Amino acid sequence: MMKATKATLLGLLIMAMACGPVALGARADDGLQTLRETSKAFSAVAKKAIPAVVSVYVERTVAAESPYGFGSPFEDEFFRRFFGDRGRATPERRVQRGQGSGFIISPDGYILSNNHVVGQSDKILVTLNDGREFEAKLIGADPKSDVALIKIEGENLPTIPLGDSDKLEIGEWVIAVGNPFRLAQTVTVGVVSAKGRAVGILGEEGGYEDFIQTDAAINPGNSGGPLLNLNGEAVGMNTAIYSQSGGYMGIGFAIPINMAKFVKDQLLSGGKIVRGYLGVGTSRFGLTQELAREFGLESNRGALIATVQPDSPAEKAGLQPDDIVLEVDGKEIRDWDAFRTMIGMMSPGATTELLIWRDGKRRTITVTIGSREEIAQAEGAVNRLGIHVQDLDAQLAREFGYRPGQGVIITEVAPESAAYKAGIRPGMLILSVNRQRVQSVEEFNQVVDKARDRVLLRIQTEYYIQYILLPLE
Repeated sequence: MMKATKATLLGLLIMAMACGPVALGARADDGLQTLRETSKAFSAVAKKAIPAVVSVYVERTVAAESPYGFGSPFEDEFFRRFFGDRGRATPERRVQRGQGSGFIISPDGYILSNNHVVGQSDKILVTLNDGREFEAKLIGADPKSDVALIKIEGENLPTIPLGDSDKLEIGEWVIAVGNPFRLAQTVTVGVVSAKGRAVGILGEEGGYEDFIQTDAAINPGNSGGPLLNLNGEAVGMNTAIYSQSGGYMGIGFAIPINMAKFVKDQLLSGGKIVRGYLGVGTSRFGLTQELAREFGLESNRGALIATVQPDSPAEKAGLQPDDIVLEVDGKEIRDWDAFRTMIGMMSPGATTELLIWRDGKRRTITVTIGSREEIAQAEGAVNRLGIHVQDLDAQLAREFGYRPGQGVIITEVAPESAAYKAGIRPGMLILSVNRQRVQSVEEFNQVVDKARDRVLLRIQTEYYIQYILLPLE
């Protein structure tokens, strides 16, 4: 019995040694075949997309005394990384040149790109992969989302289909195509690292940020190019990088294609962007974990409402300070930025259901969405400064550490306005205008309305009081 067992084991060992390399080789071949198929998938997507990805060259003339020009994208370090400093100076003017990317979305020549690439340019030149050149017309641009739409005259042009960025999953393969460092039609591959990023490059409170984060290599010049899924659909528009060197460091950001489609559709239908509006504001730090526990919630996922503007859609629907929005139409709200972006992409007049947390209970409130345009028209003179203000009631005073009636509090600052460039931000308090004390929005409007070309604001922050002179737009 013992001898038979040893013989059997020896036989099995010999068989294993003989068959082992074959089995391992088969597994290795299977792995290589999988890699080959993956590589072919990338190649197929790139081959189909490249003809529809374009190089965008722009020129802008600015005043010679300013190296980047007041209000131009060239004055910001983030934008300079994409444009560089390749201007031509004269005693009277300075010509700035820049380069980015775009992608064709219709056979008759509509192209999506970034606002920071084409939005303030005097001349836009588009070069296709086949070498053809076209001068492009700017259809419209939206600084708050950094989306722009341009048009070239053509027929039967190659296009890239638009996907659904809401269906994009973290860890999913994506392909970035663009023209980094003037190297046309460069393809890089990576995965979706995260979704819903708000990184403060579009004007903090003023911009609508819901970026897709990817590790696909994005470099200066990629801006405006498509981020593709394996179906060859554009699921994002490459826009920004996090870098300490000016080049790729493994963190890139793309605008979700659904946001780009929202902007594109509005520019085509009405020539301007009309966003949904509720009339609510949050606290300086939003819903922290500590605050969530204080309100009786285990998680800080949600949007804390700190202010409700009078006669706003929010007030009419019954929303109150201290309400926490948990869901919008059944979709969980991650934080204030996600909530604000979701409302902004809704059509004025539409109704939506908010699941809120109030006094330890969940409640559902139906709200009819308003529009920011209506609010701006109602505010009149306030909009000439690019800021929105509100009466300083007891709730706001307590939240921001001021005294009721001390002035008017700033609730929003337009990202492209002179006020924003001067350092004015939401939460600051305006004490006087043109040396006249203002204690209400009505008083503020009256003084601003009488001003001619500029106003002197006396502003208080948490730490100091400052004087700021602003031009009227």
